[in-house]
Amino acid sequence: MPVRSIHQWFAEYGESHQNATNTLIHWICVPAIYFSVVGLVVSIPSPAVPVLAAHHVWAYLALLAVLFFYVQRSIPIAVGMVVWNVLCVVLAIWLQHHAPWPLWAICIVVFALAWVGQFYGHHVEGKKPSFLKDLQILLIGPAWLLAKVYRRFGIPF
Repeated sequence: MPVRSIHQWFAEYGESHQNATNTLIHWICVPAIYFSVVGLVVSIPSPAVPVLAAHHVWAYLALLAVLFFYVQRSIPIAVGMVVWNVLCVVLAIWLQHHAPWPLWAICIVVFALAWVGQFYGHHVEGKKPSFLKDLQILLIGPAWLLAKVYRRFGIPF
């Protein structure tokens, strides 16, 4: 089966994201969901490895798999997602060491609240969330938002 282009994915995703309120909700909830998933993966205990960078080995492996998905579709989008992933990991590790609550607990609350927002946005839109057709679309939401930023600044992707 051929790999769908990033533009094909964005066209499919955009079909159920036309309403301004739904889009605004997605600007808040999609990054929150993405961060919360990264934070949950960072929370998974890693094997005892003497190299400090390997402390969050599960997060790095998961993010490499996600990066592979983006690289197959658009190098510029993949680069932007690397930057976003680094920000998410850094924030998650910072919270893990400085927040008054466990990182996993923070991430579960953020995840749940953001999904409530997402479903409300789709209720307003009057269309079902795209991921109900294809789970891969869950990786498209963050890239779709990034593409909007790229368009704003004239960055081709």
